Amino acid sequence: MTYAELGERAAAMAGGLAGLGVGPGDVVTMQLPNWWESSVVYQALCRLGCVVNPVVPIYRQRELRFIIDQAKPRAIVIPHRFRGFDYVAMFDELLAGVSDRPAVVVVRPEGDLPDGFLAADSLPPGPAPGEAQADPDDICLLLYTSGTTADPKGVLHSHNTLVYEVQSIIDVCAVERSDTVFMPSPVTHITGFLFGLLMPPMLGMKAVFLDVWDPATAVDLVEQETCRFTMGATPFLHGMVDEHLRRGHPSALTIFMCGGADVPPPLVRRAHDVLEAHVARIYGSSEFPTFCCGRPGDDLDVCADTDGMALGPVDCRLDLEMDGVGELLVKGPELFAGYLDAGLNDAAFSADGYFRTGDLASVDSRGAITIRGRQKDIIVRGGENISAKEVEDVLYTHPLVREVAVVAMPDPVLVERVCAFVVPAEERGPTLADLVTFLDSIGLARQKYPERLELVTELPMTASGKVQKFVLRQSLVAGAPR
Repeated sequence: MTYAELGERAAAMAGGLAGLGVGPGDVVTMQLPNWWESSVVYQALCRLGCVVNPVVPIYRQRELRFIIDQAKPRAIVIPHRFRGFDYVAMFDELLAGVSDRPAVVVVRPEGDLPDGFLAADSLPPGPAPGEAQADPDDICLLLYTSGTTADPKGVLHSHNTLVYEVQSIIDVCAVERSDTVFMPSPVTHITGFLFGLLMPPMLGMKAVFLDVWDPATAVDLVEQETCRFTMGATPFLHGMVDEHLRRGHPSALTIFMCGGADVPPPLVRRAHDVLEAHVARIYGSSEFPTFCCGRPGDDLDVCADTDGMALGPVDCRLDLEMDGVGELLVKGPELFAGYLDAGLNDAAFSADGYFRTGDLASVDSRGAITIRGRQKDIIVRGGENISAKEVEDVLYTHPLVREVAVVAMPDPVLVERVCAFVVPAEERGPTLADLVTFLDSIGLARQKYPERLELVTELPMTASGKVQKFVLRQSLVAGAPR
């Protein structure tokens, strides 16, 4: 699709939404896959001056009910079906009995739709709206966090915070109009939204979407379209590296920025060699999309072993620092404007305006920042604090471990013990004894050893690739170690 075609379709969509009463400042929820229609809908909402509320396709009734009750969208845009799931049926049930019911617009409809549901390609034409005039500090994005531990939080961003974020990555990575971006991350997640929906039209560059993750398809698309830049979570990098190893050739990609979840250092080194591209860890969040990253030109140890250098005129400090590690507090131009639920803001910000990330970090003599784990991802075993991330990084280097998550299991004597959930790299997974022998050879302190091992086929993930550790904890039954 050309940008001229995108503009025509966005104008038509904007007119149809305006005919439904959607206008400046209205929240519109968009739960769409990585389809071209997502770009059309986003551009239409920009023309109308709406607050875009992207929602990842994996969310179901519980999360959606919370979001709709809080955000009160004027309209909702959904697919009819995606990956075998019927979104029309879900929303028909979800909105039953809602008094101020939003209009529901359906992309790629299949057959008749229930009352109150309208096909996106046949919206009644409304007045052709001109482009809404907005202040750069107006709120334009309402994005809900992944909700790995509790109800999602509604994050508010302005035009200024989003454009600054994207421009900072354009500058540090030297992205040009002639480049092509590959986007497998959901465009309704912060990464996909910024670099799949926002960056391409800022530069007039080509974007290639992938709606259902498959490493072979991903590599095919990257090579066929000569994609140069991508940003995504660890599973995407892992899959592409394995596929390129199988094919025996490097990637057309020149930059793969990997973040959104823990990125094991050995994976970055392996990817750097296999893809023959700049591969680096990147750190940020929905609230502060990119605070630091391994920049092109940085040493490989900075890109693999740390989360890189702070970007631009940003500032940070470590709170309650002990042995060089403390909670990371950050401030900068792309910092979000606060939560939709203003009652969450007092706990989220320090008195002098720094955002409390909840992540533990250290800063070395070069200024490189390394995330050491979540503040709440500490296992307290007999009064000793154990970093789950430290144990995970070591276990990841075991040849029989493909993926690993370490969590606390309750213990009546020690309060908590260490449990490792492992996705095996081969049909024969490791035993607990294998892991203990391996950790002995590494020289890790024995109190950090897993005392229970659960072999699983996959780890529960959010859309951004973060492990939902609360799901793993809930699955544990306190008792004797296995």
